[in-house]
Amino acid sequence: MTDVAFSPGTLVTARGREWMVLAGSTADTLRVRPISGSEEDQTLIYLPLEPQGVREARFPLPDQRHLGGHDAALLLRDALLLSMRRGAGPFRSFGQISVEPRAYQLVPLLMALKLEPVRLLIADDVGVGKTIEAALILREMLDRGDIERSVVLCPPHLVEQWVTELEGHFNLQAVAVTASSAKRLERAIPPGVSLFQVHPHTVVSLDYIKSQERRANFLHHCPDFVIVDEAHACVGNGQGHHQRYNLLRGLADDADRHLVLLTATPHSGDDTAFYRLLGLLDRSFEGLQAATENKKERERLRERLGSHFVQRRRVDIAEWQESGLFPKRETRELTYKFTGEWEAFFNAVLDYCAEIVAGDENNAAAQRLNFWGTLALLRCAASSPMAAVLALRTRAGEELSPDERGELLDRLFDGDADSLVEDDVEPPAATDDPALTALAAQAEKLAGQAGDPKLKVVSDHVVELLNDKDHAYHPVIFCRYITTAHYLGKHLKRRLPDATVEVITGELPAEEREARVAKLGDVEGHRVLVATDCLSEGINLQDHFDAVIHYDLSWNPTRHEQREGRVDRFGQTSPTVRATLMYGSNNPVDGAVLEVILRKAERIRKELGVPVPIPDEGHSLTQALLKGVLLRRKDAQTPMPTKQLALFEEGWATAEEKAKANRTIFAQRRLRPEDVLPEWNKSLAAIGGRDAVKRFTDRALTRFGAGLEDMRHGFKAPTASLPEEVRERLDAEGLTGTLRIDFRYPAPPPCRAVQRSHPLVAVLAETLLERSLNSVADPNSPSVLGRVGCWVSDAVTKRTTLALLRLRHQLVIRRGRRDSTLLVEEATGLAWAGQSGQLLRGSEVMALLNAPPLADVPPHVREREAAKALALLGERANELEAFAKERANALLDDHLRVRAAAYHDEKAETRARSAQVEALPRPDVIGVFVLLPKVG
Repeated sequence: MTDVAFSPGTLVTARGREWMVLAGSTADTLRVRPISGSEEDQTLIYLPLEPQGVREARFPLPDQRHLGGHDAALLLRDALLLSMRRGAGPFRSFGQISVEPRAYQLVPLLMALKLEPVRLLIADDVGVGKTIEAALILREMLDRGDIERSVVLCPPHLVEQWVTELEGHFNLQAVAVTASSAKRLERAIPPGVSLFQVHPHTVVSLDYIKSQERRANFLHHCPDFVIVDEAHACVGNGQGHHQRYNLLRGLADDADRHLVLLTATPHSGDDTAFYRLLGLLDRSFEGLQAATENKKERERLRERLGSHFVQRRRVDIAEWQESGLFPKRETRELTYKFTGEWEAFFNAVLDYCAEIVAGDENNAAAQRLNFWGTLALLRCAASSPMAAVLALRTRAGEELSPDERGELLDRLFDGDADSLVEDDVEPPAATDDPALTALAAQAEKLAGQAGDPKLKVVSDHVVELLNDKDHAYHPVIFCRYITTAHYLGKHLKRRLPDATVEVITGELPAEEREARVAKLGDVEGHRVLVATDCLSEGINLQDHFDAVIHYDLSWNPTRHEQREGRVDRFGQTSPTVRATLMYGSNNPVDGAVLEVILRKAERIRKELGVPVPIPDEGHSLTQALLKGVLLRRKDAQTPMPTKQLALFEEGWATAEEKAKANRTIFAQRRLRPEDVLPEWNKSLAAIGGRDAVKRFTDRALTRFGAGLEDMRHGFKAPTASLPEEVRERLDAEGLTGTLRIDFRYPAPPPCRAVQRSHPLVAVLAETLLERSLNSVADPNSPSVLGRVGCWVSDAVTKRTTLALLRLRHQLVIRRGRRDSTLLVEEATGLAWAGQSGQLLRGSEVMALLNAPPLADVPPHVREREAAKALALLGERANELEAFAKERANALLDDHLRVRAAAYHDEKAETRARSAQVEALPRPDVIGVFVLLPKVG
């Protein structure tokens, strides 16, 4: 056993090859990867069992026999850049992610890095990218060594989406923990061990973990980093909210736990719930509610809150000067009119409901249940004859608990966003009243015949969208109930034989819903999706659809915004999206809801840029409004409920003023583009941006005997002709056949977005680098890049010798009494110009390789210059070492700058300085090239 301590970044020789020691090694066991290998080639070396021992090694210098031209040098540089997974620059994580975040999405990350512990509420608008923002924080803190485990808490219908996002975009394998998966996971671990100890990253259903018996165990074993999605649903007074709040309160009471809260609606109209949400960041923030008189204290709390709360509307993103981030939303209203038998049926339903509302009120409980039944019948009858049939066949139970009544009421008024998946089931309307028998017969007759006026209007509109002369749209049609969705889907399949029509409802499990959306998205021609609100949250539809039709009017404006937000969001490639609202022109209930609720909400949303929740806690005002509408149906002399209408107006005005005030008080104003963009540009320079990825992929495929083929949208990348080794590695990543790709993010369908850490780029870069750094590789192979070269370039005016370098640094971070040592790698360059050997550094050197050669040089000149360049490396070894130390100091400055505390105190200063960077000796010389100036 060797007595040498091998720290991360050290090169060692063992088993007949050279390795780089990685973080995570111990005194007995080394975690290593081959110096010419990829991250996937990592292995463990147990030192006591190594017969030949392990000794320190040196990186092999370029061999003069491995000559190459400019194309090989450029490809070698890009392969080196794009193979970096532990890159330098201000951020550790960018080499590990396969999505290129926008600069504005770095604001929450920079805010988080300045906090200890991280307590952050991200309340950006729908579709801005809160998932990306939160996952960036998680990935960065992992790669900085600040945390080791994480958990995402979210509503059940979002669990699979989070698992997919973390794995697909952030290279994190998270385990889903739900009511259906928990027992299976627990069976695979020893008794007494928590699954949160076994699985470092989990995505957990809030509804599963909130119960008292599970909560205590979870709080005991919970990871040190927690993301809570839809956090506003955990602090109100609705069904199950108190259990969720108790869970989050227990998490927040651990002073060392990192907590990131996500919501697009931080203030849902309930002041108490809003301040409870803020109190999860710091209990003192709850004092904002009471500190109305003490202006000094209120301002102090607001100032502190500004470091923990970021909320931006889409208009706020404009200052980042990134065009085309979001599409233009074009809205339209379509009316349909019930005629003939449909009009007769709906009027009969209205008359029946009016009789119920005007009936005897001696039995309050029975009257309430009957009124709820009338609302259910009204909604279903307006939706479709099939929904009416099912409602009329379903009997409502009279023995309802207070919680069950509240849940029923929330469902009727579209108020409970927590149960969207189960919310599309038709509510019960039937009682013992024989008058309903005739209505049921009418509904069943209508359900089986043609001529539905509502169907005709939507069908004509879908045809119009599919055949739009400027842009053929792909619409999503949202229905309120399952039977309506199937009823509409069946009709559209007959009407649109050349289109692919799919129906997705809450009947399907989450995995099946996602699979059907993905399959429909692969359709080349016209595609139409009919769905219930089970898809208004949880599955992003912007990749495949760009129009939304509200077939059924919702009674909650937030529900409309949720639906439209599935397509009108970050990642939508269409420049415009359509949103169409349908309602019945002779449906007085639609008219009342439209005028008093929806249009008011839309006006405020357009003015403020964010949706404002309906000011009707408990739905009492809406109930009074609808009763008034029905009573007028019964008796035209009955006045509208003017008191309730006045209260609605007053409520909307108050809600608008609160929203304006909150925007003024809480909107993120600390970090501006000028604060963030320099860090963003440094990161891109360190790891390679979109242009480098595209150039490299095209040239690398060509080297391997393939190439990119331009398409109208994106490119084709054939893999069949690639070497077997490359095909096998791509196949392991699920990449086979001819790939449709694009280098923009997001990519226009049906292309896949390819970023720097996409498997295609990673495999090509690592393979080229492995073959080129292998000392026994065939130098005549086109996939072995020459590490030495010489050509004439107009990028220089003096003879310039350029060394392409890989620097290795140890970043040591102290947390409490424990030090974490991380390996950081950097691709850069150093050059010597002219007789005096003027030093050129970093990006200036790397850019010299961009200029195409003016001419090649004769073989004897190339060989002579190569020999002189290799000799120069030995003579200037001290300057290479000095440059490595210089870069280590710059890396430390970057690290400390982004960690500088948002507000300064003794603890913050100590934390900011608890890091050091040490350059490892003998930088790796990947290539050396001589650039000669043009003569004459």
